[in-house]
Formats: sequence, structure tokens, C-alpha cells
Amino acid sequence: VKVKIPFGNKYLDAIFSVPEKKPTYGVILTHGAGGDMNFPHLLSLAAYLASHGVLCLRFTCKGLNVAYRAKAFKTVVEYLKLSDDYKLSGVFLAGRSMGSRAAASLIRQLSQDDDDDGFIQGLICLSYPLHRPKLQSKLRDEDLLLIRCPVLFISGSADEMCEKQLLEGVASKMKAPKKIHWIDKANHGMAVKGRTTDNVMEEINMEVFSWLRENVKQEHK
Repeated sequence: VKVKIPFGNKYLDAIFSVPEKKPTYGVILTHGAGGDMNFPHLLSLAAYLASHGVLCLRFTCKGLNVAYRAKAFKTVVEYLKLSDDYKLSGVFLAGRSMGSRAAASLIRQLSQDDDDDGFIQGLICLSYPLHRPKLQSKLRDEDLLLIRCPVLFISGSADEMCEKQLLEGVASKMKAPKKIHWIDKANHGMAVKGRTTDNVMEEINMEVFSWLRENVKQEHK
């Protein structure tokens, strides 16, 4: 289902992947610095989640400013929260690369604004860009260290923007419940020599879904 979400004087293009059964929770998904919501990894994840009963709303927001992207993300969250078509008890924010930075930034803002009503239940970071290539001394970890909700990182062990030890070091300092799933030998674009994209995506999709299930279950115990 294609929708246009009002954002300032513009609209954000977005697409719902809707499960057959009425979903109780959803995932909002966005792309990295390049590309848009039709990036193959996002299409694959959205289709997988919808086929497993999870509503997925993915959107395009061009713009290389993290604050601007976070604002767009907030607009999409509000839109979904007020939607009459889908009454959800909660959502998880997910993004690839820069999209995951924007999601982390938004969650940190909301938790500081006391605007946190528990609607956002967690964060999924696909290829979180912890640092620029070869610039390991400047970590983009300030939002991560202040987040309280559960976080899942899926990163390639050969990601040139997220050195393995550095992410594990940041994770050990985080207050939030977190999990890191390493895709062996994958680079920032999740490409692995000798493996097809579909094969890698299957691993990622299954990991995301099983983590979601664990974290939703805990909510409803």
C-alpha cells in the first residue's frame, strides 16, 4: 500500500507491507545515505516480516543531515501511531547505515523529552556506521550510549565503517539490552564473497524476526 506522509511542506513516499492477519506491532524501515526505500535489502526484509505477521512501513527520505532524517523518522512514527487503518501496540525502528543513525538519534531525543510512551519498543541497526572509513578515532556512539530500549545490531565483520572490536566496546558500555549479530566477512553493503545476496538476506531477515519475537514476547508477559 503506497502512502504519502505529509512532512513540512513536502511529502515522504512510503509503502506499507501488510500481513494477512491483523498485526499487533510493526517495523518502520528506512535506507542509508544513498538509495531509497526500494533498496533490495529493505524490500527483502519488508516482505519477510509481512509474511511472518509483522507490519512493515518503509519510507524514503533523501537528505544527508542526520537531524533532518531523524525529524522525518519522527513524522513517520507519528503518522503510524495515529493511523486508523493499523492499530499497533508498538513499533520497532529500523534503518540501514545512516538510516539507523537517524533512528538512534530519534529514540534518544524521545527518551530525553519524556515524550516516551513506550510506543517505540526497540531499534534495529543494519550496518550501523560507527565511524567513517579509516577514521576509527571518531566514534558516532553518543546516541547509542543514551538509549534504553533493546537494540539489535547486524553488521558485517569486514565492515569498513564499523570495526568489530569498536562496536563490541561501545555495546559493552550501553545501558540498553543489546545484541550484535555478525555477518561473517560481509562489508558495509553486506556483500560476502562466495555468497549470494539472497542467501545473506535470508540470514539477516531470520535474525531480525527472531529478535523481534523475543522482544515483543517480553512486552506481553
